[in-house]
Amino acid sequence: MTQVDLTSFFDNTGLTGRDDLSGGAFNIWRNTFPAEELPGEPPTVLGGVPFRFPDRGPSGADNVRCAGQLVPVPPGRYDWVYLVAAAERRTEDFVLLHYADGAIDPEWLRVSDFWPETDPRFGERHGLRCRALHYPRHVQERMGPAIWRERVPVPRETPLTAIRLPDNPAVHVFAMTLLPVTEEVGAP
Repeated sequence: MTQVDLTSFFDNTGLTGRDDLSGGAFNIWRNTFPAEELPGEPPTVLGGVPFRFPDRGPSGADNVRCAGQLVPVPPGRYDWVYLVAAAERRTEDFVLLHYADGAIDPEWLRVSDFWPETDPRFGERHGLRCRALHYPRHVQERMGPAIWRERVPVPRETPLTAIRLPDNPAVHVFAMTLLPVTEEVGAP
């Protein structure tokens, strides 16, 4: 599996500590996920898939607020793109898969709402469920905001070279892992 380093694309802060509640802005109300409840050192394994969960460094940015960014990936044949993502409300939008031969395929990225105690709308797995939600001036205990583990199929059998994220600021991507093709199918 290939863990994609998204650090250079991080443009939003969605994780804060109790000592810096006002340092983030995951949504319009500036809610954030509690950093102390989330994984630290990579890799983080969610549903059998390893991810490079974001470092919470001094810059503060720890996720990509989707705005149509083109993310290059190591060229290769992949079956799935796995994402650790959260949405400000449930969202359905396209990612564009770019291939070595110039083809571009739209594929659905569906992300359930991060809001506390919300069930998965699209049948995905919980990636991470927190016990509290941060507001700029207080911590709301007994809230369960979710970050989800999503997957997007890669249907072509040609090398994938890049992924264009949706132009949808409600979608936030924290990590990405590519699952390679595991078995060649012989020609008929």
